[in-house]
Amino acid sequence: MTLVVHKYGGTSVADADRIRSVAKRIVDSYNEGNGVVAVVSAMGRRTDELLGLAAEVSDRSHPREMDMLLTAGERVTMALVAMAIQDLGVAATSFTGSQAGILTTGKHGQAEIVEIRADRVREGLDEGKVVIVAGFQGVDPASKDVTTLGRGGSDATAVALAAALSADRCEIYTDVDGVFTADPRVVPAATKLLELTYEEMLELASAGAGVLMPRSVEFGRRFGIPIHVRSSFHGGEGTLVKEETMEQAVVRGIAHDESEAKLTISRVPDTPGVAASVFEPLAAAGVNVDMIVQNVSHDGSTDISFTVPISMLDVAEREARTVAEAIDAGSVSVDKDIAKVTVVGIGMKTESGIASRMFRILADHDINIQMISTSPIRISCVVAGDRVSEAVKALHSGLGLDDGASA
Repeated sequence: MTLVVHKYGGTSVADADRIRSVAKRIVDSYNEGNGVVAVVSAMGRRTDELLGLAAEVSDRSHPREMDMLLTAGERVTMALVAMAIQDLGVAATSFTGSQAGILTTGKHGQAEIVEIRADRVREGLDEGKVVIVAGFQGVDPASKDVTTLGRGGSDATAVALAAALSADRCEIYTDVDGVFTADPRVVPAATKLLELTYEEMLELASAGAGVLMPRSVEFGRRFGIPIHVRSSFHGGEGTLVKEETMEQAVVRGIAHDESEAKLTISRVPDTPGVAASVFEPLAAAGVNVDMIVQNVSHDGSTDISFTVPISMLDVAEREARTVAEAIDAGSVSVDKDIAKVTVVGIGMKTESGIASRMFRILADHDINIQMISTSPIRISCVVAGDRVSEAVKALHSGLGLDDGASA
């Protein structure tokens, strides 16, 4: 028997009609002879509504109780989907993350999956049932507290379950047709990609492409689980994410991210260990630093610039000012009006000249580059926030993606 794990996002289960449509899709797969586990998100904008309600009730931080509150959204969906499947004549059972054996770290709001003991899920499948699992959540085995996995956590739930169950594939159903060469809302000429490597998808997801959570791609790569990103609104093929692809495209796609800010600590003493002194307190405070640039020293000091999520800017700025004072550095400046644009392609490992072409295209459009970061298959540039859409369009066209080709 083929075992498939489905995942349905919030827009796919936004109301009763869509829940019935999801139930029919699941039953159709079951009737084809597949074992089916379906991971579901909260309905529509239910998570945002719960966050808003919490803000009305209290202006303080309550990490444990917030996780208890937010996991309610997925529990509502899982029960409704199970009911709709049963009405179609197929046995179904629903489990919360903890009931499904999803064990996590204890960091509320950003827990990580450490193990899945999926005995109850396997029992349900052995009994011929469709199993519905609430996404985005698990349990800390030390405290027995409910935890959440952060935004997009249902993707991680689905792929991790697929790995734990040795599923044949994981299908991520969403409100888009697949992964595109760029955000179609920014670049109307963007085209759907039929396939991507795990490496390419991980770079695109980390660079701002919102189709998949990066951790879910990491699970897929680690355990060799093919991930099929598909629309929940029609039966067409989507984008298959796997180990290798037939085509080694030089440039596969372009992503952009407007959710970061830049901090600069000026006149940092240019001495051994100073970088550790700057970034260790940020790490201890839970701040994820993305890009880092250290300018060349001329007078025994240097400027260090780095980007952080805007959601963590207050914490990062506080820590940066404390560090600057401790190491006798200069001022700390903040720039919220930045964005990151990233070019990704597996073929960049063997093809030279893409960086120079990217820089020339941006220069020809008078778009200044503030920071640069690279990997073997990625080039990222920080530009002014109000120029990022223009940058994405220019790169998409200049690198040959408008016509479905690549550089």
